[in-house]
Amino acid sequence: MKYYGKAQQTAQRIVDAFERGDIPAALAARWIRNQETPCSKWSISNQILTALAGTQDARGCRQWNRAGRHVKKGEKAFYILVPCLRKSTEPDPETGEELESQHCYGFRAMPVFGVEQTQGDPVPEEEATRQFIEALPLLEVARAWDIEVTTYNGNPKGPMGKYRRVKVWTQGEGDSEHGTIALGTENAQTWTHELMHAADVRLGTKTEEGQHWRSEAVAELGGLTLLELIGNPEADPGAAYEYIKHYAEKNNKQPISVCNQVLTRVAKCIDLILETAHSVAVAA
Repeated sequence: MKYYGKAQQTAQRIVDAFERGDIPAALAARWIRNQETPCSKWSISNQILTALAGTQDARGCRQWNRAGRHVKKGEKAFYILVPCLRKSTEPDPETGEELESQHCYGFRAMPVFGVEQTQGDPVPEEEATRQFIEALPLLEVARAWDIEVTTYNGNPKGPMGKYRRVKVWTQGEGDSEHGTIALGTENAQTWTHELMHAADVRLGTKTEEGQHWRSEAVAELGGLTLLELIGNPEADPGAAYEYIKHYAEKNNKQPISVCNQVLTRVAKCIDLILETAHSVAVAA
């Protein structure tokens, strides 16, 4: 089942609308704030350790017990770093008054467990997060590609979504790949943007490193086009145009020129996504 021509035509209509200036205002981002948990306040390094352990909510045994949960038998902890602090007093250089301060003289490892390793009372954030993820359009494509979809606390100063590809080597089986898409905002266009990145990588057409103007234009124009094709009301050309314009002008390029340069690549990524969705539906 092919969608290539339809995808390219739809993307072209969007580019034409960009050129005419016929675009609505961008929707306000709905930042996800579903993880008011101890680990959301940890240092960046400890939050990275938590993500590497494959969880979004980790706590020590006592913290889980206070939340009405306990660690399952046989589960193994992972460790975070906790600063070792020493109190000291020093005279204020201006007043001479003795002031108390704390100094870090090292770190110790503290065992923690992810929510998936515990059982007991429900965690309020879990159900809301699950419902949001399950309602995402084309979620079956990510699952068919072995991509885990998670959320994190959104921040207006940070990225709205993230796609990460992970290579895994298993003895006797060789290399395999899986990925993670993490969303910091309840916005369908952010979701399809990251799914486009995954398709671009899967096709081998994303050769640029980091947030390159070309791959970002592919993801943003493609994400918008996907939503238009499936009739999703959250499609927001205004937001897409401003996003592409930012990367284009940063690299001394015109937004419309950038869009036209990536049209074919956009269409190929969309074709792969929709073909995968069709295959999943047929197999069900």
